[in-house]
Parts: sequence; C-alpha cells; structure tokens
Amino acid sequence: MTTAAAHVPMSLRPPVLPLREPCDRIAASLALVRDCVPVTRRVLRAGESVYAVGDRFQWLHVVHAGAFKLVNGAADGREQVVGLQFKGDWLGFDGIASGRHGGSAVAMDTSEVWSVRYDDLLRASAREPDLARLLHCAMSREMARDRDALMSLCTLPADARVAGFLQQWAVSLAERGLRTDQITLRMTRAEIGNHLGMKLETVSRALSRLARDGVIAFCGTGRRDIRIPDAGALGHAAATLQ
Repeated sequence: MTTAAAHVPMSLRPPVLPLREPCDRIAASLALVRDCVPVTRRVLRAGESVYAVGDRFQWLHVVHAGAFKLVNGAADGREQVVGLQFKGDWLGFDGIASGRHGGSAVAMDTSEVWSVRYDDLLRASAREPDLARLLHCAMSREMARDRDALMSLCTLPADARVAGFLQQWAVSLAERGLRTDQITLRMTRAEIGNHLGMKLETVSRALSRLARDGVIAFCGTGRRDIRIPDAGALGHAAATLQ
C-alpha cells in the first residue's frame, strides 16, 4: 500500500529533538517523516525481507511496527545477525556508500515499514532542519550500537552477553511503551548465538543459569516466552557477570 504524505508546514509541527521520553520521541519522529516525504507503507510477514544482499539501494525504511533482524552475508554463504531494529529504527543505511545493500533486513514477526526514496529524503532534509537532524541522530545511534556490540563480543563472557542481549531487548520494548516483564524471543537459540558470537549450546546453558538464579523464568514449553521478574536484576546480571 502506497500513501503520499501530506506536507505540513514546519511551524505547525511540534519539535522532535527536545522530547525526552523515548516513546514520545519515536512517535514524533515517525510523524515528521510522514509529514515531510512521500511514504510507501509495506506490511511483511515473519521471514520476509525488506531488501536482500546485493539489492540496489534506492530507499531507506523506518520501522513503524514489529521487529527486524539485520543479516550480513559472506561470499561463502555464511550469515551473521548483526542487529535488531524496532519501531522508529531505520533500515538500509548499509547501502548508501556502495549503492548496493551488503545485508538483508528480515521481519521477525508481522511488521510494517515506511519506505522513502533516498533522493526525496535528501531534498526534504535540505528544506527541513528537523528532518536532517533526525536522520543524523539515527545514523549516530547505529554507530553507537555497532560499537557496543563489538565491545560485548570482544570483552564479555557468555552469561553477560546473554543477559545484556535480553536487557537490550527489554529496554527497546520499554522505550516503545510495551510491556517488559515478559518478552517473546523472535529468534531461535542458534540465531541468538550467531548474533552474540556463541554456539547454540552456550546460549542454552547461559539462559538456564540465568533461570536457575531467578533472573529470568521460562513461560510454557516452547521456552521462547521469557518472564523478567525484575528488570533491575537483569541489568545487574549483565553488569556484574563481566
């Protein structure tokens, strides 16, 4: 489904950057994109890709609902889950430099993206300083996440990596006004291990130890629904298991 955005004069829009609550910031950011550039809305089912490795870069995408995993591919067929994106996050920055996407963005559940042509976005950013700042902030957050992920892979033991992964997932949900006392992992243990640089068995053992210590609890038999009794305790585990 394609919708053309109604361009609202800048003076009539609320400021984006001064908002402090993450949920308000994300809502205002989405509204700014919708008001400034023509948006194509697309609904994807779990496993469907917004773009794939090697696709020509023409669009950037902002997540409006659901969650996505970013997957990089190697020439020998290996794949690496390099990031998770939630509502308000952008997809597609990897294609700007070379004109081709170096990875794929894959929906982890039923999700929606708003796609904007990169050329339209550049022209709109030249007219609207708030939009330019929004884009630069999104790029900066991606760089910071990449740095933190690299630090985790290089310095943290298995249990701390898994606890930090769960904490970050819960924080991302909290920032979007969603419940955090129970989360559904939309990734297999193998995918989590791939993302964290660990074997499947190591991920399973780390989760079991966190459950044994009362930091998390498994709900049901599938072990994909995880209850977090105390978010503070999970954060403490991520910090103290280093």
